[in-house]
Amino acid sequence: MVLRDLMLCGITSKMAFGDYPAEYNPKAHGPYDPARYYGKPDTPLSQVKLGELGSWLARRNKTPQAMMGACSRAFWRWQHKYVQPKRAGIAPFLHVVFGSMAFFYMINYNRISHHRNYKYH
Repeated sequence: MVLRDLMLCGITSKMAFGDYPAEYNPKAHGPYDPARYYGKPDTPLSQVKLGELGSWLARRNKTPQAMMGACSRAFWRWQHKYVQPKRAGIAPFLHVVFGSMAFFYMINYNRISHHRNYKYH
């Protein structure tokens, strides 16, 4: 009720948890897919020439909300590919295990590096 009154006055709220992106149109796009970007399409990175790389990077949205949206889309693409198929194998479990191993190795590298075995002291 209050949100409708605010929208009638011209005050709109920003996207919150559980809302669809502003670019999403159910009539044009069909069912919502969290792994898809609904914004204006741009040239893929693989097709950008070296001279155009600076302008391509300048066109990226670098806000924290856009970065979280990109991470969310990457997570959902991973989910659709490895976790949600009918015959999902051991791959998602191994991804998490090896990712955790790499993460903990990086955060503990300073402690681990002091335990090197040298031939000559």
